[in-house]
Amino acid sequence: MPSTLLSRRDLDFLLHEWLRVSDLVGRPRYAEHSRETFDDALDLAEQVATERFAPHNRAADLAEPTFDGERVRLIPQVRAALDSFAETGLLAAGMDAAVGGLQLPHAVTAACFTWFQAANVATSAYPFLTLGNANLLLAHGSAEQVDTYVRPMLEGRFFGTMCLSEPHAGSSLADITTRAQEQPDGSYRLFGTKMWISGGDHELAENIVHLVLARIPGGPPGVKGISLFIVPKVLVGADGSLGDRNDVVLAGLNHKMGFRGTTNTLLSFGDGRHTPGGRAGAVGHLVGAPHQGLAQMFHMMNEARIAVGAGATALGYTGYLKSLAYARERPQGRPVDAKDPSAAQVPIIEHPDVRRMLLAQKSYVEGALALVLYCARLVDEEKTAEAEADRERAHLLLDVLTPIAKSWPSQWCLAANDLAIQVLGGAGYTRDHDVEQHYRDNRLNPIHEGTHGIQALDLLGRKVTMRGGAGLAVLTETIGDTVERARRAGGEPADLADRLAGAVERIVSVTRRLWADGDPVLALANASAYLEAVGHVVIAWMWLEQVLALPAEGGDAFHAGKRQAARYFFTVELPRTGPQFDLLDSRDRTTLDMRPDWF
Repeated sequence: MPSTLLSRRDLDFLLHEWLRVSDLVGRPRYAEHSRETFDDALDLAEQVATERFAPHNRAADLAEPTFDGERVRLIPQVRAALDSFAETGLLAAGMDAAVGGLQLPHAVTAACFTWFQAANVATSAYPFLTLGNANLLLAHGSAEQVDTYVRPMLEGRFFGTMCLSEPHAGSSLADITTRAQEQPDGSYRLFGTKMWISGGDHELAENIVHLVLARIPGGPPGVKGISLFIVPKVLVGADGSLGDRNDVVLAGLNHKMGFRGTTNTLLSFGDGRHTPGGRAGAVGHLVGAPHQGLAQMFHMMNEARIAVGAGATALGYTGYLKSLAYARERPQGRPVDAKDPSAAQVPIIEHPDVRRMLLAQKSYVEGALALVLYCARLVDEEKTAEAEADRERAHLLLDVLTPIAKSWPSQWCLAANDLAIQVLGGAGYTRDHDVEQHYRDNRLNPIHEGTHGIQALDLLGRKVTMRGGAGLAVLTETIGDTVERARRAGGEPADLADRLAGAVERIVSVTRRLWADGDPVLALANASAYLEAVGHVVIAWMWLEQVLALPAEGGDAFHAGKRQAARYFFTVELPRTGPQFDLLDSRDRTTLDMRPDWF
């Protein structure tokens, strides 16, 4: 039976037939690899995700973590699954060989991790955060910090978190108040509270490495005065041994509608519950230079944003496959032109409206998967392209696509989950089937790692305008290259290319119109509509890219399904952008002029 987590055939198509990841083995970083090693990694990921992560997905949702005032308790299957994950070596699969990594391309490791997100997004959150933490320290930490904290994380012995938000500040990081007081030995003592910290406390590993944003007294106000600190749950000696319990404690668990198997915490730093060295204060170690914390943390946040988009895609994809399997098996009703009421009922997939819902899901989830893997391929270009100009171009394009890769799947793969429930009808609303949990889990992703609105402000306020519009230029030029290839191909690809080109022209003209007088308040008033419209154009581009990777003629049912999903997206979805661009072009003030006291 084919998997209902992800489609391996689709992954193979995207990685090998479209993105051609095997070409990367010609570069020094990946010279030890081949198509076979890539496929072996994907096989291993699918096996462990299927056998160790998927079976307890429902159990972890029903028996969410509890806290008795001393310890956090989770169902034992979580620890067993994470131990199995660590044994695979996939935690370090994309890392440098110097730290024990396998130096697999990021496109391959991203595809591997998507299996775990589809199988059990809550349990996969622990290694997800740990990988981001490790990558940040590899980029900004000292050699000693890498040896002390990164190596144990890549071995699965330590897990990691990111601690940004505070109860009074939320996403407004300029308002955080956690302070870090320098000590005579060069360490710091931290005092403050952090909220919404996923993986913030548990007993799934020997230690938890918190990366904490805090202020050093006397530093600049606002975000320019934020520094980044390593604050382990248990202090680590120079020889790697575990020492005193640090003064960071769990103040309480947050209970969410989804991701229930991931501990989500309120953490208190320096309240004196523990006294390392005989006094209160959470011992921390500065990462890099003072007052550079936000820039450093964005290394982890940008990586996390794309990974959130991948998780949203995975949840949408598994929901689609499960509703597809149900539609093939569930008999109900007869065709509208059936004359004999005593004839056997037909599977519901025979009904056009059910096929509409399945086709919409397919267009969303396969388009989103293409986008997140395309972004992962850009990471490989950014790291390993021979020419500096190519590396810089990949970096710039990835910057522009990041808010889209985070928010578009979070919005539209959630819509796919909604449709999956609808396909199952009343059964979809019950806990007898997984699709209702996938919806609840996915509902977090429009909020996770920066809300939809924050991503919209980032795209329109920064990314498309940066460096004199270079961000917008690299996006439209890259899409333009696809358009020209499709026009040369002729036939249906050329027709799709013309429609896509028209939408790209609207992006350019609307962006110029919004920023015509340089008023950011008016320009950004409808930023969310801009993000949604540009996101739809980008997914149309992803579909045209997939069409061009298909055989020019013929093919099998997989290829025919790809073509039909592309037609659906261009026919039904891309036209949605017209009214959105019209709204933006008018510089509409309806929302802006609504006064708070009128509600």
